[in-house]
Amino acid sequence: MVVKYKLIKKDNKSHARLGILSTPHGEIETPVFMPVGTQATVKAMTPEEVREAGGRIVLSNTYHLYLRPGHELIRDAGGLHRFMNWDGPILTDSGGFQVFSLGPLRKITEDGVAFRSHIDGSSHFFSPEHAMQVQMALGSDIAMVFDECAPYPCSYEDSLAAKERTTRWALRCKEYHSHPEQSVFGIVQGGMYRDLREQSVDELVKLDFPGYAIGGLSVGEPKPLMYEVLDYTVPLLPEDKPRYLMGVGSPDCLLEGVVRGIDMFDCVLPTRIARNGTVFTRQGKLVVRNAAYARDFVPLEEGCACYTCRHYTRAYIRHLLKSDEILGVRLTTIHNLHFLLNLMEDIREAIREDRLLEYKDHFLKDWQA
Repeated sequence: MVVKYKLIKKDNKSHARLGILSTPHGEIETPVFMPVGTQATVKAMTPEEVREAGGRIVLSNTYHLYLRPGHELIRDAGGLHRFMNWDGPILTDSGGFQVFSLGPLRKITEDGVAFRSHIDGSSHFFSPEHAMQVQMALGSDIAMVFDECAPYPCSYEDSLAAKERTTRWALRCKEYHSHPEQSVFGIVQGGMYRDLREQSVDELVKLDFPGYAIGGLSVGEPKPLMYEVLDYTVPLLPEDKPRYLMGVGSPDCLLEGVVRGIDMFDCVLPTRIARNGTVFTRQGKLVVRNAAYARDFVPLEEGCACYTCRHYTRAYIRHLLKSDEILGVRLTTIHNLHFLLNLMEDIREAIREDRLLEYKDHFLKDWQA
């Protein structure tokens, strides 16, 4: 077991916990937010800037890297770490979510998924074994099993079928995987149905993965429903293994996830909204592209210590964005990642001092989603 988790402290008023995730490329304090570098880059940022913003582990995407530049090329370059010049830990998702998001461009069978590239329409096939083969070539620290992500809404019968296939595929991934410096995490599925989530956890825990993700959430369901699923799913997961909530990254959801015992998060949200001229502040989202900020000569957020807020004003950043200058997107991205990574640091400190619920209430009172 290459990747290991050590529980350091439990919060005395919630299910939150502090831990250390040990990987071949370093140790990470949890709870942690992982910036998403879909195509071997966190959009608009250098690896050095990601680290300066507080990033310690990044996520890359198997589906996209398989299509371009190809996993064999990355393997020949010395692996993903060397290829993208990132010396910290990397988690790669299996490509399952992307493949299933293709809708009519894909066909699911027990063997795997046949799909057409969203880039050029070429035909491809992903099986659990092939998903492992690609991730082994990439050389990430953490690889994810190939799962079937049921959409929302989804019938009980279809959620059951996806859950059962996910379990069978997880076993195939585990049996095929052989990279000595990489660990594979299982993914809990089951839609919005409590008994299916319970079955999924039971089946995957028996396979004894070194970590477990909760998939199939943040796919369009209301937030209270996501929290309800977490309330009954997270406590079933092993206490001595990391718990990863896939695809979640808004500040309110990070807090609610941590309170329920989640250790790891990822999401494209901070970089995506940055490209649309929207930034996080303690009072909620601020659309700096709006005309109201044309003569606003203060930082994106007063008191923020990020590079952007130390050097530039809302008025200047709005000018860059309206002029389609690349620097504008870089500056909003730097701020958003710093905001979320700093939030996670504050959350860890609050757990350390047994005041997480008070911190959450104070933060969410000011936060307007």
